[in-house]
Amino acid sequence: MNPTRRTVLIAATAAALTPSPPVAAVPRATAATPPYASYWYPDSLPSGSPGAGITWRSLKTWRAADDPDLAFNAASVPLAARFTPTPANTAARSGQARIQALVSFGPTAGNPSQGSATADYYALTHWAYLDELVFWGGSAGEGLILAPSAPVVDAAHRHGVPVLGNIFLPPTAYGGRLQWTRDLVQKDATGHHPLAAQLVAVAEAYGFDGWFVNAETGGGNTALGTAMLGFVRELKALAAAKGQRVTWYDAMTVNGTVSWQGALNNQNQAFFQAADAMFVDFRWSAGTLAASGAKAGEQGRSRYELWAGVDVESNGSGTSVNWDAIVPAGKPHITSIGFYRPEWTRNHLPADQRAPEDFHAADDRFWSGRSLDPSRPDGADPWRAPAVSVADHSTVTSVPFASVFNTGHGLRWYEEGAVTSEAPWNHLGLQDRLPSRRWVVRTAGERPVISFDFAAAWRGGSSVLVKGELDQPAVVDLYATRLPIGVNTVIELTYRTETGGVNVELAVATAEPSGAGATPPYTYLAVNPVNSHARVKCVNGWQTATLPLTGLSGSVHALGVRLTATEGPVRWRLGGLAVRDAVTPPAAPSGARVTAASGGDLRLAWNAAPGAVRHYTLHRLLPDGSRRFLGATGQRAHFLSGLRPEQGERAARFELRTVGELYNASTPVTVTHTW
Repeated sequence: MNPTRRTVLIAATAAALTPSPPVAAVPRATAATPPYASYWYPDSLPSGSPGAGITWRSLKTWRAADDPDLAFNAASVPLAARFTPTPANTAARSGQARIQALVSFGPTAGNPSQGSATADYYALTHWAYLDELVFWGGSAGEGLILAPSAPVVDAAHRHGVPVLGNIFLPPTAYGGRLQWTRDLVQKDATGHHPLAAQLVAVAEAYGFDGWFVNAETGGGNTALGTAMLGFVRELKALAAAKGQRVTWYDAMTVNGTVSWQGALNNQNQAFFQAADAMFVDFRWSAGTLAASGAKAGEQGRSRYELWAGVDVESNGSGTSVNWDAIVPAGKPHITSIGFYRPEWTRNHLPADQRAPEDFHAADDRFWSGRSLDPSRPDGADPWRAPAVSVADHSTVTSVPFASVFNTGHGLRWYEEGAVTSEAPWNHLGLQDRLPSRRWVVRTAGERPVISFDFAAAWRGGSSVLVKGELDQPAVVDLYATRLPIGVNTVIELTYRTETGGVNVELAVATAEPSGAGATPPYTYLAVNPVNSHARVKCVNGWQTATLPLTGLSGSVHALGVRLTATEGPVRWRLGGLAVRDAVTPPAAPSGARVTAASGGDLRLAWNAAPGAVRHYTLHRLLPDGSRRFLGATGQRAHFLSGLRPEQGERAARFELRTVGELYNASTPVTVTHTW
């Protein structure tokens, strides 16, 4: 049975928790302990002792200089600028409803900082429809304030999506204590709110984009409501100065009580005005949303700064929703959408059916709709998927650009088509910028089946698999872009044909489609070397064709492939795509060192390489001269566990490399650890 709303967050709650004095700042690590995403209480801690694997911390005493896991938890990717291409269908609109998601990527305590050794993970990929992500979580028995993990922030930022940490003050029925609310809004001798400054400092140090404030502890009064309002105002002012934002949850009212309104009204409008946006609780109706949108306008605010809550935790894309109350067809949208717990697409699957492809099939159904083609929405589908109503976004605006269609998890790790680690893994920060319109196919014949596939990859853990009869040529849209074309610009395509025969052409458009839902004005460039100017090399069964953009000028607005079967049925795999001018190798990192060791567990750290960095890879050099892949990360630190000496080995040797935007690697830096 799936957990219901909030139960995941309060599972560790004790029956009776009373505050105790704050603790000192966490000291630097002296042992090689695993790093986890950070969480805190505002100030006072529960009485008693925390459960196994839980560390109680006070946010008031936090300092970046004393944070032993900061190098693991600080995001490495800045928030990318995004643009809105011509919509894929005539119903999808830009400039109206936006989409927010409240997602629990893991438990409050024990949520790994750098991924883990399983492919069973909520590897969100449909960032193109999202405008704000909340790193949901918190519980009375673990901690109430959550900083997003670096892999989540890096993946979101790469796609232009801001990420908010979560402040969860639980209902009293779930262990909430009013003292924690008072701790949060306390003032110092100067009349300021010290925890507002702390929250902004955490977001700045960790590299995320602000806070979601969810005050649901009952028993307050007008004085507390006034204090909370002052706190939110100061938090927003401090956050805005750092480019951060604040979203308010419709729970506490101005009189300090908790009374979910399901609307913007006189009970919560002051909090809405103090924040950048508000999540409207699930109690809304068509009437209250319409009135809320009008009220926002009366206050000089956009109605789309209201997220209408849609609870999908239990039923996902099977949830019954009055869509016309939010995003009516043929009329202006009423408000924005706030999805609560869309990770249902993973969580509802039985444990033996959580292979990556099972998750992505459910996730594509949720975001793209039943047709699984944003350009051809199914009008009879009761689930109005985001792709039906909301225009997608893209961040692919500069050269070099490359993708190996890595989704951020996999059953193995591949390098140039060869398996270099048999271990399953997840690390969302390694995710590429992925095709947003999954999957738009333009064909007069039978539509092929297209999916991310994990049985083979060029690099990382996944590739794009196209299979079917291909009885007519099929164009697969890949990316909406704004890539400038220079005199030396080329496009590289890495692919392999597993069954059948396929004539491959690169589809390049240098202008927008004529209108929403129209096909981009593609020019088709032959990829096969027998009838093209492409240069082709073969490695481990994969072909990489390099095509000059001869005769094209301006900028690339869309990229795709056209596949024509010469023998069927076809099973064709796309492993990589790159748009580049000259190739410049990335600089190597420096100062690589072991910072802590406990048996076979090691903490490694290094100084960032200058210039553009996609991520870093870590390999172990074995006595026979071979290399074993150990991990990759965008951060400046890595944790290794369970290492053992090889036969006759007195010291373990590791190689650290910078990986650039084009997946080219720097010279290695060697680190040695004596057993």
